[in-house]
Amino acid sequence: MIRAREVSAAFLFSISILSGLHSAVSYAAPTDVKEQEEQSEQGLPLDQLRNFSDIFARIKSDYVEQVSDKELLENAIRGMLSGLDPHSTYLNTDEYKELKIGTTGQFGGLGIQVGMENGYVKVISPIDDTPAYKAGIKAGDLIVNLDNKPVKNMSLNDAVKLMRGKPGSKIKLSVMREGSDSPINFELERAIIKVKSVKSHLLEPGFGYVRISTFQSKTAKHLKAAIEDLLEENKAPLNGLIVDLRNNPGGVLNAAADVSDLFIDQGKLVYTQGRVSDSYFEFNAKSGDVLNDAPIVVLINAGSASASEIVAGALQDHKRAVIMGEKSFGKGSVQTIQELRNGGAVKFTTARYFTPSGRSIQAEGIEPDIEIKDMQLTAGVKNGISKITEADLSGHLSNPDERKEKNNEAQDESDSELNNIVNKLRNDYKVHEALNLLKGMHILSATKRTSIGE
Repeated sequence: MIRAREVSAAFLFSISILSGLHSAVSYAAPTDVKEQEEQSEQGLPLDQLRNFSDIFARIKSDYVEQVSDKELLENAIRGMLSGLDPHSTYLNTDEYKELKIGTTGQFGGLGIQVGMENGYVKVISPIDDTPAYKAGIKAGDLIVNLDNKPVKNMSLNDAVKLMRGKPGSKIKLSVMREGSDSPINFELERAIIKVKSVKSHLLEPGFGYVRISTFQSKTAKHLKAAIEDLLEENKAPLNGLIVDLRNNPGGVLNAAADVSDLFIDQGKLVYTQGRVSDSYFEFNAKSGDVLNDAPIVVLINAGSASASEIVAGALQDHKRAVIMGEKSFGKGSVQTIQELRNGGAVKFTTARYFTPSGRSIQAEGIEPDIEIKDMQLTAGVKNGISKITEADLSGHLSNPDERKEKNNEAQDESDSELNNIVNKLRNDYKVHEALNLLKGMHILSATKRTSIGE
C-alpha cells in the first residue's frame, strides 16, 4: 500500500522540480513572440507530473531494495535526455570531468569514438595509431561485451567508463561486425591516447596527401602548416592534394568551417538552424585558397561523421573537390554542453547543420561523387618468365644518371621509414585511385591551358 504522506511528499517534491524547470525555460526562453505564446498555451503537464510522483512514491515504498532520492532523480533525468536522441545525455560531476579530460587531446583508454544504437555501443570510428586502430576495430562494429559484461542497455557513459582506465591495463571486447556470423573477440591494452589531428606526406612529386583524424580547435592551423611543408618539400606548387577524412568522427564545428575556408575562396561554408531563432548561425569563407585552385580529392567512408561531413559537403557544394569513397555516417546535428550548478552538465542537441546548398545530411550522409568500396591492392601473379628490357641486353649503353643514383643510395636508406609510410599509402586502394584521379585532372587542366595559349 502507498503511504499518503509519501505520495504527498513526492508530489510536492515533483512540483518543486517542475517549477525549477519552468524557471529555467523562462530564463532561456526564445525571443520570438509566437514561440512564447505557444509555450504558455501548453501550460504545466499536471497529469504527467501526478504520474511521475505516483511512480516515485511506489518505488520508494515497495521496490525490493532501498533507493536514494538522488539516484532516482538522476536516473529520471538521464531517461529524459536519452529519450530525445542518441547524442543527448546527462553528465554527473565525475562524468563531466571525464568529458573535459577527453577533450584535452590526451587521456587513458582504447581510442574509440562511440555512440549508441539499439541498446548497443556502436563504433563510429577508431582513432589513428591507438590500441583500437592497431587491433583492427572498425567503424560500424557493435560492441556486445566488455570484459564479459553484456553491453545491451548499458548507458553510453558506463560503457565509456569501462573502456577508459589505467594505461597498460587490459580489457576484452566482443564485437559484432557486418558479414560475420559470430562475435569477434579482442583483447586490448589501454594506452595514453594522444590525438594528433593532422599528418601529411608527399606521395610523389607534385602530389600531396593530408590525413585529418579529428577536428580540434587548432586543426585548421595545423593543416595550413602541413600544406606549407608539402610545398617546401615539393619546391613548387602542388598539382593536386588528397584530403583523407576516413574514420574521422568529427569534433569542433568551428574547426570544420576553418578547414573548409582554407580551400574555398568565397561563399557560405555551413549554417546551423534549430527551433529557436538564435540557434541560426552562418559561417562564410574569407578570401584566399591555400592551393590556388589545384585539384582536391576528399576520401570519406562510413566512419566519417559530423565535422568531416561538414567539410566534405562544403567542398562538394562549391565543386571545389571530388568526393570519393563510401557514403558517410550521417550525423548532421549540433550538441551544446551546458554546465549545471551541481558541477555536472547536460549535453543535448540544439540545432541541425546544413551544407551551403541547404542540404541536411542528418541520417542521410554525404554521397560520394565516385563510389569506391574497400579493396586491397596486390601484386600480379608472375608466370615465371620475366620481361626483357634494354638493360638486359648484352653491351647496352649505360645511363649517365646511374652514378648519380648510386650516390643517392645512402640518403635513400636514411629515408627508408618515410618511404615505407608513403608506400603503404600508395598501396591503399582508395589513395591509389585518388592519386590516379588527381593526375588525370592535372593533365586535363594543363591541356586546357595549353589549348588556349596560356
